[in-house]
Amino acid sequence: MPDIPYDATRPNGHDRAAINKANAQKSTGPRTEAGKQRSKLNALRHGLTGHTIVLPAEDHSAYRRHTQRFFDQFKPSGALEEQLVQSLADCTWRLNRIPALETNLLTFGLTEREGQIDTGHAEANAALATAQAFRDHASAFATLSIYEHRIARLFTKTLEQLREIQAERHKKEEDALDRAADLLEMHQERGELPYNPVQDGFVFSSDDVASFVQRRERLSQARSAAVERFAAGV
Repeated sequence: MPDIPYDATRPNGHDRAAINKANAQKSTGPRTEAGKQRSKLNALRHGLTGHTIVLPAEDHSAYRRHTQRFFDQFKPSGALEEQLVQSLADCTWRLNRIPALETNLLTFGLTEREGQIDTGHAEANAALATAQAFRDHASAFATLSIYEHRIARLFTKTLEQLREIQAERHKKEEDALDRAADLLEMHQERGELPYNPVQDGFVFSSDDVASFVQRRERLSQARSAAVERFAAGV
């Protein structure tokens, strides 16, 4: 046991937190290459499932760039949207892996049969070896196809869910901005400025509301101009 001062007020006479801290100081982390690799992979596991998204032979930085592009495109807000966007990134990463696995299976089969088939034509040899490799690994190819369809369905379902959630959020934000804009215009008419939307429970800044008011006015002017052109037969 680590050299921890005895404390009679503790149930076992020792401070467990102090013991844990002392033990942690003795740990130097993984020392072998295998241990370091496992430690690196731990950061790429999902806590709920423990599923490794990035395989040891894959580029971790490429995975991070791949994921970041999804976050940049969908701009999630809140934990649920972030989880859905992460799922989309992981699904596409796994889908992109399947063609490579199929190619590797065929390449492996061709390598196994190199020199075993001789028709006198190199292209015919390759075609027959490919067919034989596909036949020998038919079960593996069927499994990959099943996985591909499952992942594709998960991607489609996740994308639909994300779009529904974001559409609902954007609608609520638009409605809230519309109400805040009405209040801003009322304060402007009364000369009660500056107006702070936070006082009315909004999360928008004054600049956000002012920009929305300007956009709403321009849209109203554009609609009026379109009506006038239609009436004039232009």
